[in-house]
Amino acid sequence: MTEVPTIELNDGSRIPQLGFGVFQIEPDETADAVKQALEIGYRHIDTAEMYQNEKGVGEGIRNSGISRGDVFITSKLNNGYHTPEDARRAFEETLKALAFDGDDNYVDLFLIHWPLPTLYDGDFVSTWKTLEEFKKDGRARSIGVSNFQVAHLQRLAEETDTVPAVNQIEVHPYFANNEVRAYGKEHGIATEAWSPIAQGKVLDDPVVTRIAESTGKSPAQVVLRWHIQRGDIVFPKSVTPQRIKDNFALFDFELGGEDFDAISALDKGEDGRIGPNPDTFDYIPS
Repeated sequence: MTEVPTIELNDGSRIPQLGFGVFQIEPDETADAVKQALEIGYRHIDTAEMYQNEKGVGEGIRNSGISRGDVFITSKLNNGYHTPEDARRAFEETLKALAFDGDDNYVDLFLIHWPLPTLYDGDFVSTWKTLEEFKKDGRARSIGVSNFQVAHLQRLAEETDTVPAVNQIEVHPYFANNEVRAYGKEHGIATEAWSPIAQGKVLDDPVVTRIAESTGKSPAQVVLRWHIQRGDIVFPKSVTPQRIKDNFALFDFELGGEDFDAISALDKGEDGRIGPNPDTFDYIPS
């Protein structure tokens, strides 16, 4: 079975660089998708409270027969629960949904899903301090953030004691998000890339298709390999067995320097962003 490289986080934990994402997978399909991914070789599952499929993640892991300690689970705080008391209750619900017993009752990584600077009086600092509690008591082995801009990270550095282990942000060839990535690298914060193929928008790009043809790989594999070679953590999502398998096949080839640079040159800066801007995003699920 292919050995997925791991990245050491700033707290000493190690995270598989390639994971399986369950965003937009229906709750009743999640357990089967996770079990398939684990059978292929994935050992890192990325979910969130807002995805409403944490229960299926836990079920899929148990159905796979793989030990809980051999699977890295990430979840994220729902946007509607940023106050400390709400965050504590929400975290308890995450552990309840995953439904592991005893010493297995933890998450490997728990994130603030969005900073929401226009809500909660702009106070994501008290939310972060609450996550520090989860790490201290061991129920979250590592803690981090998602969609945090440089200014948000700087504020955490000024007002709290714990540097986020990761920052999960939108990254793909059309939006390389280099400023946030550079800050993370400078301060020991690993970057996780969501929407790594720009919701499929980059797969028809002539640069990507040319490289795919020359390497004998699919456009998706080429783009995912680009992320791996940048040093980021990536977790493509699919419910199609063959695509789940193909997305795992990233370690038997390498992009040459010219091809890597050609993909990097596709960056459009802010014009390439396809998701919400974290400075203004204020969605709270009903």
